[in-house]
This record gives sequence, structure tokens and C-alpha cells, in this order.
Amino acid sequence: MSIRPVPVLSTLSRRLAGVEEAAAGLLAAAVAGLILLNVATRTAGAALFWVDELAIYAMVWMAFLGMSITLQRRSGVSVTILTDALPPRLHRAAALLVDGISLAFSLFLLWLCWCWYDPATLASVSYSVDAFVGETFNFIYREPTQTIGIEKYWIWLIVPLTGAAMTVHALANLLEALRSPQAVRIP
Repeated sequence: MSIRPVPVLSTLSRRLAGVEEAAAGLLAAAVAGLILLNVATRTAGAALFWVDELAIYAMVWMAFLGMSITLQRRSGVSVTILTDALPPRLHRAAALLVDGISLAFSLFLLWLCWCWYDPATLASVSYSVDAFVGETFNFIYREPTQTIGIEKYWIWLIVPLTGAAMTVHALANLLEALRSPQAVRIP
């Protein structure tokens, strides 16, 4: 039985990584700009305290996007002393195992986010945050940021977004590895 190529998923993964890379670049520039703004306003004696918080959130989003890009490129930090010593067949099996574990992790992350955000219960209480909190004791939709003044669940959305992107990347990597032994490599 031959596994057929999955060019649509691979293309989606590459394009998604391109969007993630552009967004991470913009966020890196935003972090630098926010820090400079913070220095300037503090020096002038008119500090904008929300700038610190926004810079932190931009950096966190950038890190999550970078993690997803790293998975797509299979360029994470790794110790390959064992896999380098393996014969090609076992090296391929180890690489497939890594891809499988990456997929399992990203699916687990999505499941945890589903439990955390609990959209089914939120919908079942007609999107009433008060009813949701009363039923679940989950305050995710009530937690405000310190200085910006928005609910933190908007900031935390990077976690399920990254989980979804990582799932696409991990599945594309795994299917490419199954399709083509040459595509498999442990960095």
C-alpha cells in the first residue's frame, strides 16, 4: 500500500508558517518600539504603564508563533548523538516517532485549550459569563489585564491558535515523512 502525497496540507502548512513568520516579525518590531516608547516616556517623566504590559504580551505572542514555525521547519534544538549513530532505517523510525509525538502534543494542547475555554458550556448558558462562572467556577472570561483593561482570554487566544497551527504543521510533517523517506530528518 502506497501513501499518496498530501500537497494540499503541506502547502497549507508552508503558507501558514509564512503568515506566522510575518506576524512574529511585526510583533518583534512592536516589542522594540514599545520598549523605546517606554524609555522615552519614563525619561520625560510621563510613564505609560500599559506599554510594559503590551510589550510583554507582544513578546509572548511572538514566542508562541516562533514555536509553531520551529515545528513546521523541524528546526528545534535537539541532541542527535543517538540518532546519528542509528542505521538509516532506525533513524527514519526515530524521526517518525518525533513527528508522531509532535502531533500528539499539539492535539493534547488543543484539547487542554478546549477544556480551558470550554466553549460548549459557554454556548449552553447562552454566552452569559455570569452563568458560565457559576456553573464551572472558571473565571477565564472575567480575568482583566492589569493596565490595558481588556479580558485576558483575548491575550490567551495565542495558545489555542498555536495549538491549531502546530497540529497542521505536525500532521503535514508526519504525512510528508511517511510519503517520502528522503523528507525525514532529525535536525
